[in-house]
Amino acid sequence: MSPACCVPFLFERFVSVRYLRGAEGQREGRSFLRFITYVAVGGVTLGVAALLLALAIVRGFSREIENKIVGFGAHIQVTNYLQGEPLSDGASLRERLQSTDGVAAVTAVVEQPVLLRTPAEAIDGVVLLGVDQAPRYVRSRVTEGAFDVADVSGEGGGLVVGADLATRLGLSIGETVTVFAMQEGKGAMGLEPPRVAQLRVRGIYDTSLKNIDDVYVFGALSQARRLGEVPGGGVSRLNVTVDDPAHIDRLASDLQADLGFPVATRTIYQQYAGLFAWVDLQQSIIPLVIGVIVLVAAFNIIGALLMMVLEKTREIGVLKSLGTSDATLQRLFLGLGLLIGGLGTGLGATLALTLAALQQQFGLISLPADAYYMTTAPIGLHPLDYLGVGGGTILLCGLAAYIPARVAARVEPVRAIRFE
Repeated sequence: MSPACCVPFLFERFVSVRYLRGAEGQREGRSFLRFITYVAVGGVTLGVAALLLALAIVRGFSREIENKIVGFGAHIQVTNYLQGEPLSDGASLRERLQSTDGVAAVTAVVEQPVLLRTPAEAIDGVVLLGVDQAPRYVRSRVTEGAFDVADVSGEGGGLVVGADLATRLGLSIGETVTVFAMQEGKGAMGLEPPRVAQLRVRGIYDTSLKNIDDVYVFGALSQARRLGEVPGGGVSRLNVTVDDPAHIDRLASDLQADLGFPVATRTIYQQYAGLFAWVDLQQSIIPLVIGVIVLVAAFNIIGALLMMVLEKTREIGVLKSLGTSDATLQRLFLGLGLLIGGLGTGLGATLALTLAALQQQFGLISLPADAYYMTTAPIGLHPLDYLGVGGGTILLCGLAAYIPARVAARVEPVRAIRFE
């Protein structure tokens, strides 16, 4: 680009910056224009910051919920199509699943409804999950003791319970609880005498998911098999973790076709469809609602620039009398709108980053775990959010500046110079 071609651009840029800075004004009567300009910049700043924070919180919320649910139950659950019946050939099924491309890990689970009775005679019904390997997420959420469910000679098996259940029953580490598993049979009322075991509480976990912490307890796979009278290699289900969650639906369909009846495969998204639908609703609605703030802030620029055209009418007349074209003046005020948008976007992004960092570090925004499944608002930062919001906001500001730019370009030099 030749130096001559750069002159109009440099001129427009110089005057735009001068007008933006000159909005502060020295003369009497310009204080309102300065205030309007600050409002325009501040509106864009707050709108961008609010939208970016909303996107970060919604993204973080979705990620946390997915991590909790997937961490507790894996990506795909392989069960018996006949509900309540175990998979008798669990060992061979596990080997087949582990050899499948795209499968990262397979763990066995025996699920058994039981009654817990504490030394204080408190009783509650829960679901005992017998596992041969602790779910990684649950292990990371153990707040007291350790995830230890192994049978120890003279001590019985170990038990890991949720924090809500432990609080309600008054359980603590080291306490021994009695576990009753009711069995169908030919006895009185169609039931056989319950199978009984005594297990010692060795760990307490807290996922902030009330419908999990309050219902599920973990024990040894062998202990759950004895209580449920599950045959040697039988399992209630196999939890499958995949390499790439993006292909979870395809892999579940392939496994279903390969394993056939009576095996059934369900993804975690199918099992907790209601919860994930709620998360998806928040992801679609909240950014849309908050985005209206940015839209309103962008259109505030119309008023600010029209005020500036009114204030600078005589200067515009002088510029036109010196040979400045209508197109140049139009680009000048378009550039001014983009400057306001760019400044507000930069300040808003900085503010959003600062508040997001403070939230991640100190958890300033707390949430009721019963309603949101977590105790503090999560943050999920993503560069595309900043690029998309920043680019969209500057574009909106440029479009909003078009009307004032057209008004400035149509100013008549003679009348403008005489304008008071």
